[in-house]
Amino acid sequence: MKAEQQEDAAPAGLDGEAVAAAPHVRQAVEIRGLWKQFGERIAVSGIDLDIPAGQFVGLVGPNGAGKTTTLSMVTGLLRPDSGTVRIVGHDVWRDPVAVKSRIGVLPEGLRLFERLSGRELLTYMGALRGLPDEETERRASQLLDVLDLGSAQHKLVIDYSTGMRKKIGLATALLHNPEVLFLDEPFEGVDPVSAQTIRGVLERYTNSGATVVFSSHVMELVESLCDWVAVLATGKIRARGSLDEVRGDAPSLQDAFLELVGAGGRAGSGDSLDWLDGGGAR
Repeated sequence: MKAEQQEDAAPAGLDGEAVAAAPHVRQAVEIRGLWKQFGERIAVSGIDLDIPAGQFVGLVGPNGAGKTTTLSMVTGLLRPDSGTVRIVGHDVWRDPVAVKSRIGVLPEGLRLFERLSGRELLTYMGALRGLPDEETERRASQLLDVLDLGSAQHKLVIDYSTGMRKKIGLATALLHNPEVLFLDEPFEGVDPVSAQTIRGVLERYTNSGATVVFSSHVMELVESLCDWVAVLATGKIRARGSLDEVRGDAPSLQDAFLELVGAGGRAGSGDSLDWLDGGGAR
């Protein structure tokens, strides 16, 4: 496998040689020594990671790997115990205003102002972002149309389905035209039609030169969307690089991922469930 697979490797956006050979690569996100512990449990263990700009980036890992904790620290929602994060050159904790003006965030378990309609929510978010009223209305109308929310724009958000909530949340994250968009499990619980709509908007966004970083544990989705991948397990980066580099000689990203996280041999074989035979032996 060509991608870097060291648990505590030196900081690198690609592998060490690639960084030395291509110093012109612009980084959207630079993470150094990021660490977070909850009581006795280490959630994130000294992560070093550079994410290249203008890419569709997947942060993948099993449940409990530290993906949500990492994204929460990177976006300034959770303070790390140690380490630094820079987004398009600005320190997340020393220059939060500059960072927040350049990023859009769709966090896990998104909480919205449910007593506002979809249109009112976007108008309110535009005011918070300091956008002129006319520009907010223009962008809101386009987002509602592209995300297929036009017919629901005057409904209260509390009455939105899961897919509609994800779409209006994405609209609020895109409204101010950020340079980097962070999405935590954006397709979780979303119906296929809404998922296809979200996917189309994100592909259009990255084609414009912006960066999308999204977490997922669905390898097929990551493989179909992403240019660049970082694999996280037990709070550490296990591999990083282009999709082809991380996949290596494995037939799929799923197979490579299972090997990287040490689950390649777990396929339900053995005698531990020998009683499970469709009810024949109770």
